[in-house]
Amino acid sequence: MADVLRIPPFCYVHVADNNSNVTRVEVGPKTFVRQDHEKVVYGPAKMITIPPRQYCVIANPHVRDEQGNPVKDQFGQIKVRHGDKEVRLTQDPFPLYVGEELVDRVRPLEVLPADTALRLRAIRDFDERVAGDEWLYEGPGTYIPRVEVEVVERVVASLIKTNQALRLRARRATTDRKGATRRAGEEWIVSDEGAYLPGVDEEVVEVVSAETLTETTALHIRALRTFKDVFDKERKAGEEWLVTLSDCETYIIGVYEELIGRTEIITLSSRQYCVVLNPVGSNGKPQLGKRELRKGERSFFLLPGEMLERGIQDVYVLADDEALLLRASETFEDPYGPDDKKTVRQPGDRWMVHGPRDYVPPVEVEVLEKRSCIPLDENEGIYVRDTHTGRIRAVVGESYLLKSNEELYNKELPETVEQLLGRDTDPLSGRGDRRMSTKGPRDPTRVVTFRAPHNAAVQVYDFKEKKSRIVFGPELVMLSPDEHFTVLSLSGGKPKRPHVIKAIALLLGPDFMTDVVTVETSDHARLQLQLSYNWHFDIEGAREEGDPGKIFQVPDFVGDACKAIASRVRGAVAAVPFDKFHKSSSRIIRASLFGIDAEGKVRDSFRFASNNLVITSIDIQSVEPVDQKTRDSLQKSVQLAIEITTKSQEATARHEADLKSQEARGKLERQRINDEAEAEKARRDLLELQAHSAAVESTGHATAEAKARAEAAQIEGEAAVRQAELHAKAARIEAEAELEKLKARQEQEIFYEDQRTKMEIERARKLAEIEAEKFAATVNAIGAETIKSIAQAGPEMQAKLLQGLGLKGYMITSGDNPINLFQTASGLVAGGGQRPGEGRGAGAAYTVSDDADSVA
Repeated sequence: MADVLRIPPFCYVHVADNNSNVTRVEVGPKTFVRQDHEKVVYGPAKMITIPPRQYCVIANPHVRDEQGNPVKDQFGQIKVRHGDKEVRLTQDPFPLYVGEELVDRVRPLEVLPADTALRLRAIRDFDERVAGDEWLYEGPGTYIPRVEVEVVERVVASLIKTNQALRLRARRATTDRKGATRRAGEEWIVSDEGAYLPGVDEEVVEVVSAETLTETTALHIRALRTFKDVFDKERKAGEEWLVTLSDCETYIIGVYEELIGRTEIITLSSRQYCVVLNPVGSNGKPQLGKRELRKGERSFFLLPGEMLERGIQDVYVLADDEALLLRASETFEDPYGPDDKKTVRQPGDRWMVHGPRDYVPPVEVEVLEKRSCIPLDENEGIYVRDTHTGRIRAVVGESYLLKSNEELYNKELPETVEQLLGRDTDPLSGRGDRRMSTKGPRDPTRVVTFRAPHNAAVQVYDFKEKKSRIVFGPELVMLSPDEHFTVLSLSGGKPKRPHVIKAIALLLGPDFMTDVVTVETSDHARLQLQLSYNWHFDIEGAREEGDPGKIFQVPDFVGDACKAIASRVRGAVAAVPFDKFHKSSSRIIRASLFGIDAEGKVRDSFRFASNNLVITSIDIQSVEPVDQKTRDSLQKSVQLAIEITTKSQEATARHEADLKSQEARGKLERQRINDEAEAEKARRDLLELQAHSAAVESTGHATAEAKARAEAAQIEGEAAVRQAELHAKAARIEAEAELEKLKARQEQEIFYEDQRTKMEIERARKLAEIEAEKFAATVNAIGAETIKSIAQAGPEMQAKLLQGLGLKGYMITSGDNPINLFQTASGLVAGGGQRPGEGRGAGAAYTVSDDADSVA
């Protein structure tokens, strides 16, 4: 390092004295000469410069005396406060003494605008503050930092807008800005519009927005603790109330309040009403268990604890065929009693209110149902039960309105009957359909009806009267409350199986049924027969006997009849061999069923006495052997019979074919001869026609040639005439065109000359006008006096000229003209302003007067 150190202005160095171990500060500007026992340990460095409104923090600051000078210890070293700090504001540049340090850098002082503050905390005791104290330094202002104080945070005022508020909480016991004492943890609302700067012991919990109230909404509020609300009403903990538009337009939820929800207004029209449960009384408390009727027109809010029973209901509007069934739930006085007189109703009473009218049920009345008059045709009915006596009756063929002690009765039917009644097929035409498809559920309160088809019977049993009745179709069957249909369970299928067919109507026939019967002949040939029986019921016989219900005596007449017939057929077939049965099967079976009369003939019918069922005929549809050997022998015999029959038919067919062949050949030969004769006749006619055609052809050729020549000559003459006419017409058209062309050219020339003449005239007229205007403008420009002077100047000059020549007068003339001495001088001297040869003839005379003042 150089021994001479030049220290610039506002700079310093630290110089250590090795002899005394003391470090001093050398401040520029100066030239420092280092001694051998000295050493520059720091620098040169710039001094610390603090501009206005800035500061810095110095660690380990030096000690000053009362005059502000640094204090040295007994060794000459500058004393410093180790571990301490010092804030230095704007001052002259200063050096850092040994041990001093600049903390961070020079910083500007913090300027606080309005509505802003710094939250400060004392970190050591000073003045009236003790360590741990906190306070606010509020703007506007400039904060001067201190080493005893630390900045905790910057606090910005919260802006409270319209319909907003601040929810504050006390960190510790304090007094708010309005002077109210607050406990630690206590919360409160500040709703004054504008900026609010929380105190040092206050914290902003949240910004609360006001709830806007309308005519149709209200706020449902619950108190969290006992307090007084903004309306100065004391609220108990858990109490609930409504805030409506009549209280305020906007409402801010308090710290001790809880918003349960919004309550919509209930509006009732003039045709509506409602029942309010637990209505709030005059004391503001719900009357538990009570009910209150409210009618329209009106609007209201349901207060806390109140609720609607079944919501808003419409007023019952009853027509003249409608009524309400009512029941009293408690004792009250009914103003709509019989004949509109007041009547006391007891609990449980039932009565009806008939229309036409409007009806609003009181709270003591329960509406059981609304009844309408039920219109019934003559074939329709309903079941009605008296609730007092239990009696059930059917009302048919009239419009009926149930009474207060009556109700509709549901008549239950067996499931099979329900399915049969609900089938969408006709009992007669759809008797082969076994499906149980239904048309839909039956109304159990309606009278059960069944249309009995033609030629059918239906049995109805009355369990109350213990008797049955038979209805023959076509007829509509209507059941009374205690009647039921007799369901027929008949056999069906092939062979017959029991309980296959379910039916209500018994068809009386005539009809047929088919069965398969297995029989065995006397020679043990087993056969399977398919038999069809025609049958009908003898109704007239049953009526004559006085018991038409006899036809229903046998529950399964099909199965019973088929079994009886099958037994008879098996007995008859068992007595004959197979060959005989094969040849006479029809007679054997018919005789076994119908029997033989005294004359040995087969009877026509067979009657079942139990139910008057009559079998009128039997048809053998098929006979099939059951045993394989029998089937083979039967097949061989059948094939042999078929072969014999086939050969016989072939021989007969061959003979007939030969006969027809001979007849055909004869007819063909006769036809050939006739055709040859006709051909010769046609050939003769052809030759005659050819000769006639040749004659006609020659005659026609000559005639056509002559006609062609005549027509050609005529056409040539007509063409010549036409050509001449066209030539003449063309010449005429050319002449007319030339004439039109010449005429147009002449007209154009005339028009051109006329236009040119007009233009010349117009040009001359405009030139004359221009000359006239020019002369007038010239005259106007020169002036009348100037023209007069010019006119007089000529004669005077001439007279003076003559006088200067010494002439009193002269004359020049010839013998051809008389002497004219007038204007001689003028013509001689000036020539009248005319060019030579103009305005004077030969021998013109000029006269000059001696009198200069008069010139003639």
